Amino acid sequence: MKGNSMLAKGRFLPLLVWVAGLLIVWEALSWVLLNVVHTPLAQSKLPYVHELVATLFQYAGTLLKEGAATFGNAGIGFLLGAAAGVLLAVLMSVSKTIEQLTFPYAIASQMIPILGLAPIIYGIVRDEQISRIIISGYITFFPVSLNMLRGLRSVNLSALELMHSYAAKPWAVYWKLRLPAALPGLFSGLKIAAPLAVTGAILVELMGAQHGIGVIMLRNLYYGPSHTYMFWSTILVGAFLGMASYGLMSLIERLVAPWQPEFRPKGGSR
Repeated sequence: MKGNSMLAKGRFLPLLVWVAGLLIVWEALSWVLLNVVHTPLAQSKLPYVHELVATLFQYAGTLLKEGAATFGNAGIGFLLGAAAGVLLAVLMSVSKTIEQLTFPYAIASQMIPILGLAPIIYGIVRDEQISRIIISGYITFFPVSLNMLRGLRSVNLSALELMHSYAAKPWAVYWKLRLPAALPGLFSGLKIAAPLAVTGAILVELMGAQHGIGVIMLRNLYYGPSHTYMFWSTILVGAFLGMASYGLMSLIERLVAPWQPEFRPKGGSR
């Protein structure tokens, strides 16, 4: 336990030093802009850290409530998009015809700028919750399907031939060989898509939704310098939601696929 505690300190100490240094530089630059350079609207461009922290505590209830609305809808869309991506990847790995029919359309769908697609979806659906779920699922779908397909095809050929020599059923090959081999690729896609799903949900909220962290962000941007600290607080909460979604995927990956080299102690030994 003592060794683990020291290891944890060794891993997190550089991060703590880096964060503390960044906050000190931020506070100093804010003071310089306001008192030395006399930059117009200096606090809007780089607010004081201590004032920002005070605002976060003061409006913690509101930020948590609206952040939960954003995170919840993004999470539903993320799960639906991930399920669709996994299903398509499995179908494409089974049939080359399905891959040739669907993959070009999946690639073409990513050519549509999400900034233009979000208002179109919101205008058609006219429901902020469903719109957030659709956009989050749309963003999640492609990276999950692409990385899952790559993982399914990364199976060692000798292991595949061994399964075939035992006359293993196709479902047994997938369940015992291909799906475990695809987990690292799947989680790579999930970790890419999770923060993007949150960003997509916030983008829809900026189109005129009633609830969500994007709504507060837009309102405080509209009111200008008098709401600078609240605007910056919403940005920090949005960033935190993105990092939390990535961290959650990393934690699940560690629990589901602990055999990966980066999770093994002492540089990869089991």
